[in-house]
Amino acid sequence: MERDYLFTSESVSEGHPDKMADQVSDAVLDAIFKQDPHGHVACETLLTENKAVVAGEFQAKQGVKFDVEAIVRETAKNIGYCDAGCGFDYKTCDVENLMHGQSANINEAVEKKDGEIGAGDQGLMFGYACTETPELMPLPIMLAHKLLQKQSEVRKAGLIPWLLPDAKSQVSIRYVGHRPVAVERVVLSTQHTKGVSHKDIEAAVRAHIIDPIIPANLLPQDIVYLINPSGNFYIGGPAGDTGLTGRKIIVDTYGGSCPHGGGAFSGKDPTKVDRSAAYMARYIAKNIVAAGLAERCTVQLSYAIGVVDPTSLMISLHGGRKVEEHQAENAVREIFKVTPKGMIDMLDLRRPIYQKTAAYGHFGRELPEFTWERTDKADVLKSWFKL
Repeated sequence: MERDYLFTSESVSEGHPDKMADQVSDAVLDAIFKQDPHGHVACETLLTENKAVVAGEFQAKQGVKFDVEAIVRETAKNIGYCDAGCGFDYKTCDVENLMHGQSANINEAVEKKDGEIGAGDQGLMFGYACTETPELMPLPIMLAHKLLQKQSEVRKAGLIPWLLPDAKSQVSIRYVGHRPVAVERVVLSTQHTKGVSHKDIEAAVRAHIIDPIIPANLLPQDIVYLINPSGNFYIGGPAGDTGLTGRKIIVDTYGGSCPHGGGAFSGKDPTKVDRSAAYMARYIAKNIVAAGLAERCTVQLSYAIGVVDPTSLMISLHGGRKVEEHQAENAVREIFKVTPKGMIDMLDLRRPIYQKTAAYGHFGRELPEFTWERTDKADVLKSWFKL
């Protein structure tokens, strides 16, 4: 008998303090990569009431310049933090720049004399794909992201004039086996201007944000909507909660549908395998599922600092598999490049593409820049297994 259960994922908006911090850190990375695609960056951002602290290490060729204060202000402006009453004001905020040069020890470990690249740190990374959605992502996290993308779209279009940037969503889905059958609970908390009634918030959020996103075929009669369940939410953004880079790692990946490695992504150049190997693991998993080898796939990669080859590669084909897992691992070793240099080259990661990754998920968005979302190896995998 198939198991019947609820599974929940959450997301946060681009105006959430942690996500704003991620965007600042990745904007610093992009600013360096625009001038030096071989630069090394590890950037962290802390945000609090009208203040940003940007710290970290970098190495770049001589002459590379980047204006941290301008990056913070532009990022906040684009999100919509244009007034201290919103929780942050791009015009008046205080910015402290604590970026400094990278450790020579780390650089020696990463840059090899033969042109190869050693892993920038030790760690383990996971990738995942499944057939629940056209994006080959779990449905709960995709709906949670799409709700907040809609919130941003509605806010920036001025359709709901009292909407502010900070927001969170949560979606609980009923599964039978591994098949989603109903959306049973939707939580959406959105920052708003002072003086708006809860009744008006509920009506507008339902009409303009939730109803356009939740699939009609998954709506049960007893669905529960929890809109701003805490009541007033006019104190938000960094004024309401401190923001830190790398604190929303499950939002960044698969919403808890698979294991997660130990590292965050934002602010790190792709020699840091926390980022590049997570992208490669997704690329591998997505192509395996797109090739029809399995309905679900989890990939794990692991690395040691300064070492070129991964310390392990594991593939799990959970359901509906057509091949053996050890066969899939052999195929992946031949078809995909899993050294740090191989991953960077195969996915073309030395480009200023990273600020776009820092809100609404690193996976499941088929943007041209997101090379790890391509399924161009699916036919190669089919041929390998003569399918």
